[in-house]
Amino acid sequence: MLSDLAFLNPFLAQLLTPWGLALVGLCVGSFLNVVVHRLPKMMEAQWRSDAHAMLETTEPATEGPALSLSKPASRCPSCGHQIRWYENIPVLSWLALRGKCSACGTRISVRYPLVELATGALFYAAGELVAYQPTALLWCGFMAMLLAAALIDWDTTLLPDSLTQPLTWAGLIVAALGWNLPLADALWGAVAGYLSLWSVYWLFKLATGKEGMGQGDFKLLAALGAWLGAPMILPIILGSSVLGAVVGIGMKVSGKLREGVYVPYGPFLAGAGLVVALAGHDTVLGWLGWA
Repeated sequence: MLSDLAFLNPFLAQLLTPWGLALVGLCVGSFLNVVVHRLPKMMEAQWRSDAHAMLETTEPATEGPALSLSKPASRCPSCGHQIRWYENIPVLSWLALRGKCSACGTRISVRYPLVELATGALFYAAGELVAYQPTALLWCGFMAMLLAAALIDWDTTLLPDSLTQPLTWAGLIVAALGWNLPLADALWGAVAGYLSLWSVYWLFKLATGKEGMGQGDFKLLAALGAWLGAPMILPIILGSSVLGAVVGIGMKVSGKLREGVYVPYGPFLAGAGLVVALAGHDTVLGWLGWA
């Protein structure tokens, strides 16, 4: 109840309502679009730099200005037009511009406003999940990180350590502070998450000589275990397998899945993790008949 937040000023109390968090989520979603676009490029630039350093070459490791999440300012990839602040208002700017660059008319992908709307919806759900409490902000961060990791993996088949590892540590720290699970549950959840896919990876590799999944998947499931606990690992794996099968069949039927194309597993893990988090421990166990 909002009355429980009397120690906060009225603005913060309203911010922690589901609709207040949804508005924050729209803005965070705009930033997630930047993260999804730039973080893989930053990783590739760092790999090239490391390779040049190891090879002791004198050739420049990168070309153009250094890229970060904040610099340079966002620009149209077609004409270089710098995006003005009023062209970067979540969802509204895309609608006002009719999905096109104001300078050159190049189409702006509809995924940008969809990511903003999805983040807003997830933040709203986080507000409902923990009933207007400050810990809703923690779950908002959890959901934002999962969404960013899922989109990057879908686009590039990369799951950045800079997302999965902080998410795991955050889950353990939140548990240690008594804000979520008991610490022992979070710790064993992380262990169970990592070792379950690690074991599958090695069994598959020993049997076939091939790698069946990326090691980032181990780390992502460890992060989910740290936040949701060991009993939720099996439901997440089952749910992600169902999601992956449905999407894979759909892509195969539509002709979008070509022979030899690798479909990343991370987005399905993240999706199943979000479903489990929003449904709750008891509900998920009830679905499986374990309650």
